[in-house]
Amino acid sequence: MKSIVLCAGLGKRLEERIKPLVKVGGREIIYRTLKLLQDNGIDEFVIVVNPKNRVAIEEFLKKYNFKFKIVENPYPEKGNGYSFYLAKDFVDDRFVLVMGDHVYDEEFIKIALKGEGLICDKKPLYVDLDEATKVLVKDGRIERIGKDLKEWCCVDTGFFILTKDVFNYAEEIIDKDEIKLSDIMERAKVRVTEISGLFWMDVDTKEDLKKANRLLVRKSYKGRGDGFVSRHLNRKISLRISEIVINRITPNQATLISFLVGILSAFLNLISIPLAGLIYQISSILDGIDGEIARASMKTTRFGGWLDSVLDRYVDFTFLLVLSFVSSLNSLEWLIACLAMFGSFMVSYTTERYKGAFFRDFYSDFVFRFPGKRDERIFLIFIFCLFSFLGKFVIVTLLLVLAVLTNLRVLATIYVVTKSVQRM
Repeated sequence: MKSIVLCAGLGKRLEERIKPLVKVGGREIIYRTLKLLQDNGIDEFVIVVNPKNRVAIEEFLKKYNFKFKIVENPYPEKGNGYSFYLAKDFVDDRFVLVMGDHVYDEEFIKIALKGEGLICDKKPLYVDLDEATKVLVKDGRIERIGKDLKEWCCVDTGFFILTKDVFNYAEEIIDKDEIKLSDIMERAKVRVTEISGLFWMDVDTKEDLKKANRLLVRKSYKGRGDGFVSRHLNRKISLRISEIVINRITPNQATLISFLVGILSAFLNLISIPLAGLIYQISSILDGIDGEIARASMKTTRFGGWLDSVLDRYVDFTFLLVLSFVSSLNSLEWLIACLAMFGSFMVSYTTERYKGAFFRDFYSDFVFRFPGKRDERIFLIFIFCLFSFLGKFVIVTLLLVLAVLTNLRVLATIYVVTKSVQRM
């Protein structure tokens, strides 16, 4: 099935920027839409553009594995209905129509593609109703459509599943100075498929951009596998940071920043243990940003996850090693420190090896609330480091707690995996 994507708007409210190429949630709007459609079975795109933005959009799309055809609208002032009409000879009997300045998430796309006609939101959660196009539905079809309707049933999402006979209704008004898509759909009495509360937005203004960035980042966070500290502290901060930097840095750059801050915290033990603990906790907060950016911007890769895991192990080992070094430990205390370092490594190793052995995520398969995840360990270290001025026994106690906690968690992990395998 093919899709028409209308990208011939003038972008007046965004300082005449080419709206389909504006980054929202770390990805250009048109890339996000086309990639989600492509991943869900749409194999070719008809992109309707105006002469001013043709070169930019065409060059951008050539960078990616999209099969597309550019159709130029020489009179973009004639409206989106005219842009739609110009694509009539390039689609099959059944096709998707979508707006080039609308943002959708994956759940919306999957559900919308199962519908028919106009996909209409009866419970819009993310759009300004004063600006939204309302739809009055009668007998499952569009009765009236427009922004100023007093009586309405749902809101136009800018996403349609249509057949070619709709172009016949466009022919009836093709000589008008301005042809609105809504006029065509109202004339055609297009069927309506109602959805409720899924994420979509029409990005028209700078305020819309900020809102879309914020929502895409927050919707990307699922919380699976987070420890207690991440759920209740770290994520509240990291999500806010991700909203600000998502269009400025890549996930791998975020990983490197977190790593460098973590290594800095380790060597700050040579100067001030409380300061080192504070910076270590900050690195833990920053450690969540790479994943948040990657998910929101559709840039998750196996390499990125692997790199993050490897660098985290270096940070954790280095911090405990330098902390132990500056604490003048005796032989027994060094043994405890080694057990703490070993246990900290094994907590992550056991869950990563589960994924390698069974090709499944450990936290998807098990509800596992045993304490000792990385965010919890770092927060515990941070608290103990703050009180290191009381004497060496504070650090020794910390190392002992870590040694016991982490190795008990590893044993608990082995137990639940073993029980699961025995039931297979």
